[in-house]
Amino acid sequence: MRNIQKKMSTLHVFMTKYICVLLLAFTAHSGFSQNATKYSNEFLQIGVGARSLAMGGCMIASADDVYAGYWNPAGLVGIKNNAQVALMHASYFAGIANYDYGAWATKTGEKGALGISLVRFGVDGIANTFDLIRNGEIDYTRVTTFNTTDFAVLLSYAQTEDFKSMRNIDFSWGGNMKIIRRKVGPFAKATGFGFDVGFKFANTKKDWALGIVVRDATSTFNSWRYTFTDAQKDVLAATQNAIPKNTLEITLPRILGGFAKTWKNDNWSLLTELDANITFDGKRNTLVKTNLLSIDPYIGGEVGYHISDNNKLYFRAGANNFQHYTNKNGKRVPSIMPNVGIGITLGKFTLDYALTNLSAVAGSGPALYSNIFSLKLAIDKESK
Repeated sequence: MRNIQKKMSTLHVFMTKYICVLLLAFTAHSGFSQNATKYSNEFLQIGVGARSLAMGGCMIASADDVYAGYWNPAGLVGIKNNAQVALMHASYFAGIANYDYGAWATKTGEKGALGISLVRFGVDGIANTFDLIRNGEIDYTRVTTFNTTDFAVLLSYAQTEDFKSMRNIDFSWGGNMKIIRRKVGPFAKATGFGFDVGFKFANTKKDWALGIVVRDATSTFNSWRYTFTDAQKDVLAATQNAIPKNTLEITLPRILGGFAKTWKNDNWSLLTELDANITFDGKRNTLVKTNLLSIDPYIGGEVGYHISDNNKLYFRAGANNFQHYTNKNGKRVPSIMPNVGIGITLGKFTLDYALTNLSAVAGSGPALYSNIFSLKLAIDKESK
C-alpha cells in the first residue's frame, strides 16, 4: 500500500488567504514553516489553457481573459466581452491521470469583473489489495479498485483603480478564494480553503504589462481525515506501512512575477513574456536556489497574424523547468523543457493547442509529450 501513501502526499489541492501587504506572507511562512508540506497542492501548479502551456507557463502579466482567474485574477478586468467560457482536458502519464478545467467570467461594470474556475485532477482504477490475502490464501477476485481525486473551486474578483498620478498606466487588483476537496478512495478525505491576491500594471501606449501574484498568501490549510477498518490497520502494520493520522497540511506562500511586452506591425504582433516562480520553503531543483528561497524562471513568446479583427492565427513557443540532473555517467548536466503550440480565433470561438514535453530531461530517453487542447467562447449580449 505504499502507492497509496505516495498519492496522499503529492497531489494535494488548494489555496490562500487575502493579504494587503506581502509582509503577511512572510509572517505566515516563519510561523508555520516547521509544519508545512513542501510539495503540497502541486496539482494547482500544473497550469491551465493550451495558450499558456505552449508559452512555457508564462501568463502572469499577459493574462487578460477568462484564464486570468487561474493565472492572475487582476487580469480579469481585461475581458472585452460580456462573458467568456473556457474548457480544457488533458491526459498525463499515458492516460493514467486526467486533468480537467472549466471557467466562466463576466464583467460587472466598467471597472469590475468576477469569475469562477473549476480544476480537477484524478487518477482512476487504483488497485485495492487490502483483502488480497485472507487466512494465508491469495484470492485475486477480492481485489477492487478506487479513485483519487483533487478538486478545487476558485472564486475570483477583480477591479481597476484610477490614479491620476499614474499616467498611461492602468492598475488593477484581484483575488481568489479557493475551496478544496480531496479524496483518496474510501480511505482519506481532505477539505481546505485559501486565498490568492494579484496585481497588474499595464501601459497601453507602450504595450507592456507587469504582473505580481501571491499564491497561498497567508498559507493554505488542508484538514485530512483518514478512515481504516481494524483489518486494514492490521494489514498496514504487517506490511510495515505507517497508519496515517488525522492531520493539518499547510501550503506555504509563493510569489509569481511576470513582465510582458508586445510589438505590433500591420497585421503582425509579437508578444514575449518572462515569469519567475519564487518559493520560500528551502532549496528546490531550480535554476536559482538558496537556503532562503528558490527561483524557477519561465520564458515564452507568441507570434500573431491578424487576418481581420475577429479572425486571428497564433504561433507559440516557450521553455521552463530549467534544472540540473545526474546522468548515467554521474555528471550534473542542465536540462530544459520546451513547449510549442498554435491557436486560432474565428469570431467568438478560440481553439488552442499545445505540445508539451513532460520528461523535462534532455537525453533521458523517449520524451513523454502531451497533446493539450483548450477552448474559449466569447459571449456578447445584443444591445437594444
